[in-house]
Amino acid sequence: MATESVTVDNPYGIGALWAQGDFVAKGVMVLLVIMSAYSWFIIFTKWWEQRRLLSQAHEAEKNFWAADNIKTGLNKLSGKGNIFKGMAAEAIDAAEHHDTRLTQQVPLHEWIDNVLARATARINSALSTQLPFLATTGSTAPFIGLFGTVWGIYHALVAIGVAGQASIDKVAGPVGEALIMTAIGLAVAVPAVLGYNFLLGRNKQIMERVKLFSSDLEQVIVSGSRIEGAGAKVISGGVKK
Repeated sequence: MATESVTVDNPYGIGALWAQGDFVAKGVMVLLVIMSAYSWFIIFTKWWEQRRLLSQAHEAEKNFWAADNIKTGLNKLSGKGNIFKGMAAEAIDAAEHHDTRLTQQVPLHEWIDNVLARATARINSALSTQLPFLATTGSTAPFIGLFGTVWGIYHALVAIGVAGQASIDKVAGPVGEALIMTAIGLAVAVPAVLGYNFLLGRNKQIMERVKLFSSDLEQVIVSGSRIEGAGAKVISGGVKK
């Protein structure tokens, strides 16, 4: 004789927690869900942005320095918002108009160094945006989940006190609520921490290539040569002092 399978709804799952929880429990869940969703949004958008910048760095290393002069190299850099093209254009403009501004009292190499330093700082600042949110989420989400845990245990103690006995039906719901809150807090924090460290490491790679490009560009503009290891690669067409 075949036996029928009976489906029993889980009274202690997330659905039950939302249906039976008070405004504090629901508020904690909503906050953790928002933090998790925004963390994943940051991780994917920043990863895509870093991927684009690394592609620009590869293009600059391949095409810009192979040009006959820096202006020709500038035209070989493509893509909207190309940070290397922007740095090169800003440095060239600063050098060409150095003698016609108040900055003519500043030596050319110092002026170009300042211009490129400001451009590098802006890039670094842009790369670092939104990363503090990931760090904050990674450090606070477990404590928010812990708050939900404490609140659930408090409900369990209240249920025991009202019932006058520690029966399983009075304790299981609030304790399950507490454990779910802990799990959600950790599930939000762990990806945020991993994503933060991953993105931070890639930011360092990008900034290293930006600083190298800035240093080489300054040498080309000021002296017309680019130092590579023990030798020197001369690129004609540098901007005259």
